[in-house]
Amino acid sequence: MTIQEAQTQVDNWIKQFGVRYFNELTNMAQLTEEVGEVARIIARRYGEQSEKESDKEKDLGDELADVLFVTICLANQTGVDLEAALKRNLDKKTNRDSERHRDNPKLS
Repeated sequence: MTIQEAQTQVDNWIKQFGVRYFNELTNMAQLTEEVGEVARIIARRYGEQSEKESDKEKDLGDELADVLFVTICLANQTGVDLEAALKRNLDKKTNRDSERHRDNPKLS
C-alpha cells in the first residue's frame, strides 16, 4: 500500500464508519494520547522500567498503527499529501545530514 492509498483508505473509513473527522484539535490530542501509549510500551519493554502484567499483552505494532491512523487523519483534513511531504523530508534530511551521521564518532 502506498502512502497515498493509505490516505484514501483512511478517508473512506472515516466516511463509512467514522461519520466525520474529529476537528484538528481533537485529533491532535488523540495523536498525543496514542504516542503516549507507544512511549509506555517502549519505556517498559525496552527501557529500564519494569513492565506491568497488564501491559505485556499490548501490541506495539497496533499502537504504532494508531499513531499512523491519526497522523493520516490530520493530513487528510488539512490537505497534506503525506507521500509528497515524506519525499521532500527525506531529500531535506539527505542534503542536511549526508555527512553528519557518517562523521559522528558516537555512532561508530
